[in-house]
Amino acid sequence: MPENTLTFILAGGVGSRLQPLTSDRAKPAVPFGGKYRIIDFTLTNCLHSGLRKVLVLTQYKSHSLQKHLRDGWSIFNPELGEYITPVPPQMRHGEHWYAGTADAIHQNLYLVERSGAEQVVILSGDHIYRMDYAAMLNTHRENAADVTVACMEVRLEAAKDFGIMQVDDTQRITAFEEKPEKPMCIPGNPDKALASMGIYVFSTNLLIQVLREDHENTNSSHDFGKDLLLELTKSHKVYAHHFGGSEGRVTPDRYWRDVGTIDAFYKANMDLLKPVPPLNLYQSNWPIRSYARQHPPARTVPGQSGNEGFFINSIIAGGTVIAGGSVQHSVLFADVYVGDEAMVENSLLFDGARVGDGAMLRNCIVDKCVEIPAFEKIGYDTEKDRSRFAVSDKGIVVVPKGCRFD
Repeated sequence: MPENTLTFILAGGVGSRLQPLTSDRAKPAVPFGGKYRIIDFTLTNCLHSGLRKVLVLTQYKSHSLQKHLRDGWSIFNPELGEYITPVPPQMRHGEHWYAGTADAIHQNLYLVERSGAEQVVILSGDHIYRMDYAAMLNTHRENAADVTVACMEVRLEAAKDFGIMQVDDTQRITAFEEKPEKPMCIPGNPDKALASMGIYVFSTNLLIQVLREDHENTNSSHDFGKDLLLELTKSHKVYAHHFGGSEGRVTPDRYWRDVGTIDAFYKANMDLLKPVPPLNLYQSNWPIRSYARQHPPARTVPGQSGNEGFFINSIIAGGTVIAGGSVQHSVLFADVYVGDEAMVENSLLFDGARVGDGAMLRNCIVDKCVEIPAFEKIGYDTEKDRSRFAVSDKGIVVVPKGCRFD
């Protein structure tokens, strides 16, 4: 069944809540977890699920993302009809960019029509999770569904940020509300709601029909959740597929995160440092693929002071050198340098960041190739930090790419 499937990955969002990390890159291209980009998780799910016809819809600040796709994901054989292809707005239906999730697919309906696919999978490129989409396709087929929506349970107080659904005993969706002020709870479980994950399987003919109708509707915001699903649940067979079940080949860790804010992004990285991480990166037959330049092994060396470099409960990528400094509960990407008697705590340091001798960093995200001067202190004086950098609601300091220190 995956061989008869076309997949779209929506990867064109502005990512404004992740500023300044998205000042020069699309949200799906933001580094994550010491060696990955956010989009690697969705692409890896496609790879292991047997989805080999993948269109990545790019838009804002897409150069970094397209370079990553070229360098890390040119792995399929086009002679076998396999591909991962970035598709920017084609302006085939007017001179405008993608204006909503449904409009993004509508602008590329000609790719759907010529694909010969029986069903279309629609995914987001900016969430962190592992999922076997083949199991969801099986649910779609077994129910003879028109549309299948992946869902998960969320706390009722958080449900207003999601599309919320009700299902009957057969898991057919009987009601749907997009980001309701008063969400529907799960019957018999007043503390939880059933939330859409923004992952859809559409029968191809229906998708073409509803997108054309939506395009003609001048009152539509051209969004799948807000405009299409509400009406489809009334007129078609729309079923729920529960995330994290026992079916499929991926271990059911049930971890899914929208890393759309600095605090959510930081916390998801810190989750990887727990004694038993809630996201399993170590399943041998479900490795997370990415592009990684060739680096020598990471190492610790004594500094000029004679102090040994060391790290505690941290992720340290290749090429990193800790030269007499200390790193605790942090994630260091490739080719990072930590100088003599420097201290890095509870922080993320992207590729090529350099921390000068005696510098102190706490609760920081340091973007690529930033050089922290010797004896600089960041994360210790909130007022001073806010005068120089972006600081999140929970006090995480973001030192942006290209930052210069006086």
